[in-house]
Amino acid sequence: MNHHQASHPGSHAGRGAANGPPRQGNLRLVAWEVTRTCNLACVHCRAAALDRPYENELKTDECFRLLDDIGTVASPIIILTGGEPLLRPDIFEIAAYGNAKGFRMTMAVNGTLLTPETAKRMIETGIQRISVSLDGADASSHDAFRRVHGAFDGAMRGIAYAREAGLPFQVNTTITQQNLDEFPAIHDLTVSLGAAAHHIFLLVPMGRGKDLAEQGISAEQYEKTLHWFYERRDKVPLQLKATCAPHYYRILRQRAKADGREVTFRTFGLDAMTRGCLGGTGFSFISHIGQVQPCGYLEVDCGNIRERSFREIWENSPVFRDLRDFKQYRGKCGRCEYVRVCGGCRARAYESTGDYLAEEPLCLYQPRSDAASEEQP
Repeated sequence: MNHHQASHPGSHAGRGAANGPPRQGNLRLVAWEVTRTCNLACVHCRAAALDRPYENELKTDECFRLLDDIGTVASPIIILTGGEPLLRPDIFEIAAYGNAKGFRMTMAVNGTLLTPETAKRMIETGIQRISVSLDGADASSHDAFRRVHGAFDGAMRGIAYAREAGLPFQVNTTITQQNLDEFPAIHDLTVSLGAAAHHIFLLVPMGRGKDLAEQGISAEQYEKTLHWFYERRDKVPLQLKATCAPHYYRILRQRAKADGREVTFRTFGLDAMTRGCLGGTGFSFISHIGQVQPCGYLEVDCGNIRERSFREIWENSPVFRDLRDFKQYRGKCGRCEYVRVCGGCRARAYESTGDYLAEEPLCLYQPRSDAASEEQP
């Protein structure tokens, strides 16, 4: 499974009237699991995907109708993910259809199936960026993570084909105890490859990732890693994005304040305009069978597009409405002055407690007792 973020500029969290919670969100990103079939067997896979057909996946005409429906809500970035989306026979038809509707179409692939022909086809059908996951700086560590010999070489070959075709690509890295020490080397490799961006993900233990729960980094390591990531932002010629790592947007503001810098679009670009956890506020996930969720890691069924329109689910699902009302957040997240820019990882909260509104379990920060959600994205 490739992580669902293939490319995104920032996203505002939707807000309602000043005295009430946001009702409809502000849809900026949709990650769509177009297939669960995958040719790899990665240890952290959210979908626990296998190299076999999966029953009941959305048919081509259902895919087109879904894109039509999404278009009635907004014109978001669409991330075609999986599984491995290149294993879906009609993937380029879907990409072209979304492109014709004016969506920014992107694709999350593992790189091993990329050829000069598929890279060219992606460009022709309107794919504007792909993401490729690198979870090790060399073949031994990456292949151990991906559980397939040759995965690293395949990913590097695919990246080379994308670069030669002029197809922008980003690198996604999931950080665990297994590769934490190697992360600077992975980052340096990403820079040397000419990537447009490097997105980091902090492990959410679900799917096959549940078996990796002990590989999750500690709250202290989490904090240290995000501070290191912040310090890299002015030193490298590519976009850095912390995904499934909402504390970064608190740290960014703390560090900026300490440096005497104001967090604006001019000074921090899109990082100033987005927030940490976008699940249900600016982001939605759609599964291979049409189940809508706040994100791929938060497996809470908000409705199925075969039974209700995406628009109806996005605007009226009680789960989405809960996530947009920060006053409902519990524990220290609920009283934190950074709740609007961080929000805590709702999926980690859910996996830890069974409550998606509970406090983020991997956070060291203690909110100021006199603060009340003063920070704005």
